[in-house]
Formats: sequence, C-alpha cells, structure tokens
Amino acid sequence: MGPPGEDASFLQRLAVVGTNHRTSPFVLRDSLAALEDDLPAELEKLKGLGVTDAVLIATCDRVELVTASGGEAARHVLSALLARHVGLPEEAIPPLLYAHVGEAALRHIFAVSSALDSLVIGEPQILGQMKAAHSAASRQEALSTSLDGVFQAAFGAAKRVRSETKIAERPVSLAAAALQFARDVHGDLKRATGLLIGPSEMGELLAEQMLRGDLGRLMVCGPQLRAERVARRFGSLLHPFEDLDKALVEADIVISSVGDGRRLLSVSRMEAALKRRRLRPMFVIDAAIPSDAEPKVNDLDGAFLYDLDDLERAAMAGRATREAASKEAWAIVDQEVAAFVRRQAERGAIPAVTAIRDHFEAVRTQILEEGKGLNAEEATRLLVNRLLHDPSEVLRGMAAGGASDADGMLARLFRLGEFKETKE
Repeated sequence: MGPPGEDASFLQRLAVVGTNHRTSPFVLRDSLAALEDDLPAELEKLKGLGVTDAVLIATCDRVELVTASGGEAARHVLSALLARHVGLPEEAIPPLLYAHVGEAALRHIFAVSSALDSLVIGEPQILGQMKAAHSAASRQEALSTSLDGVFQAAFGAAKRVRSETKIAERPVSLAAAALQFARDVHGDLKRATGLLIGPSEMGELLAEQMLRGDLGRLMVCGPQLRAERVARRFGSLLHPFEDLDKALVEADIVISSVGDGRRLLSVSRMEAALKRRRLRPMFVIDAAIPSDAEPKVNDLDGAFLYDLDDLERAAMAGRATREAASKEAWAIVDQEVAAFVRRQAERGAIPAVTAIRDHFEAVRTQILEEGKGLNAEEATRLLVNRLLHDPSEVLRGMAAGGASDADGMLARLFRLGEFKETKE
C-alpha cells in the first residue's frame, strides 16, 4: 500500500494514447506490424526514457500505450516511438493519435479487452494480444501493482462479456459460415489451396477456421512485415505483394482483408485469374473494411464473392441481435468500470481510516496512564472529551468560514440518524 491518496492519484494519471483502424491510414499500420514481435525491446527503450509503469499493445489494427505517466507524457513517448518505426518526422504523428485519461482511459481499456473497439466487434484475438502485452510488461518489470490491477479487472470484464452476452458469437459464426460456403463450392478442402491477403485479425480468424476444416495448404500475401508474421504463425508459403496475380491463379479460396480502400480485387484482375485457372471456381471472402473487392466480381463466371454482411446473414439472426448483444456488453463494461472506481476509492480511504484508528488508540493509552484511580464513568467521559476536542475546534472554524455541509458529513460518518432512531 502506498501513501494516502495514491490510488486516487493513479486513476487521475492513467492514460491511453494510441492509433487504430479509425485514426491511421493502412500504410502506417502496416509499417507498425513488426511491433508485436518487438514488445520486450520496445519496453526496454521506454524504461530508458523513464516510462516505468506502462503496457504497450501492438496488433494488426492498433498500437496503444497504457501508462500511469499522464496523457501528455504518453503522447510524446508514443509519437517518438511511432516516428522511429515508420520513418516520419515526430510532428506528423500526433494528429493520428487519440488519447483517453482517467476514467475514460479505464473504460477504453475494458472496451478493447472485450472486443468492443475492434474492427469486427467481438473478434477473439484482441484479448489474447492484450494478455501477451500485459505478460511482456510484467516480465520486463515495467508494471506497477496498480496498473496490473487495471488489466486484471479488464480481463475480468472481458470474461463477463463473453459469458453473459452473444457478442463473441458473431465472428466465430462468421468463420463457421465461411467454412461451410467453402465446402459448398469445393467439397473436400484437403485438395484446396487458400490465399490470405493482408491480413487483419478477422482475416486470420477466417484462415484459421479453414485450416481447422482440413484446408490443404494456405498461402499468405501482403505487405512484407505483416504477411511474414502471419506466414510464420501458420507455417504457410509467403508470396510478396507484387506476386498477388500469380498467387490468385493458384487460389481456390481467397480471404482478402487489406482494407486500404484500393479495391484490390478488381473485376479485371479477377477475370484474368479465372481465365488462367481455366474457370476452376474461386470462393472469395471480402473480410476488409472498407471492401477490397469490387461487387461486380460476383458476376464473373466461376467467382463466388461473399462479404462479412453476407456471412452474417447466413450465421446469425442479423443486425438486431448484434446490436442487442453490443448494448448488453457495454452495460457490463460500464458496471465493471464503476466497480473498479469504487474499489479504488475505498482503498484510497483505508490509510485515513488507519490513521484515525491509530490516533484513537494513542489517546486511549494516554487516558489510561493519566486516569489511574478514576472509575469507569470518569475515565470514559475524559476519553470522549479528549477525542472530541480537536474535531470540535475544526468544526467551529469550518462553520465560521461558511462551510454548510459539516453537519451532514458528520451525520453520514457516524450514522447519527440511525443512532437516534435506535434510542427512540
């Protein structure tokens, strides 16, 4: 336990600064893909800069620094870190960042862990990625007891969201629907070849589902750093982005999740690939936001194009179910945030309560020494008078200074109304 007020001041200093799929262009996020593998080294650099209470979260779609150093310090440190990785001047980074401080930061952390701030709501990867970031910070001894408590509470909130709502069913159901459609098109997937383009968390989830469904082999194609990481994870063949046309010719199942707004899978590109495939069918999942595929790809002979909305229509009751689950999930997050803040306030009050108890015990000991020979009534009256002397003086001073709630505060502290009712 730290000094009085430490818990309250910690919450005031808690900050999240980051960039994600809503605030940064794809090219920036792609340049940061290697950060996920470099967390220990980056945390060491942060410690060298004096940031000793921090967790660095890095995924395909977000980089966030969670720290108790305050918002401005966190913004400066993260701007320098990102600029170094992407080769931009440091002053170009702040416009791409968002920042949350205090209780807003706490709510954001809980929401991220519960997959409510993800590109695809409910995706399961983010919780594992946050746990990995938390573990990395813990191993580097970059984590205070207070910040560790924030993450443990966030993981607890995520567990409640997943167990008490249907929010996590959507991405899992989408992946299951995609696997069924792939089997409808190609039958036994052991002879099929998949191509993952991008990728993103949702793309990885879909690819993982295909592999569990006995997909024969998987290729990965995309920006180098991001694609290399995922190819290692799946033990897959890696194609440079420049070889996308060649990879498409080999692909029976295409999962595209770049989302840079370029309409990567154009009608002309897909038509050329289908011709070289001699019209062997291609099942294409556009898992990108914004879309990677032109809608008219679905009009090509041999092309079967599905986006996330198509998969959702096949997998769930629809938007109403998703929105209801989201509301329930946010309600749980807000409950857990309120409970955490309440616990922090209670812990903050413990040192003051302990100090009062110690003071009362010192006065009692003093009275026992001074009041030898007094009977019980005299000794207890002396004790009460001694204990009330200083508070009475302070209250008179407060009243003279215009304080209006002193009586109400005392009534609440000592439950004077309850005592009066009991006597009556």
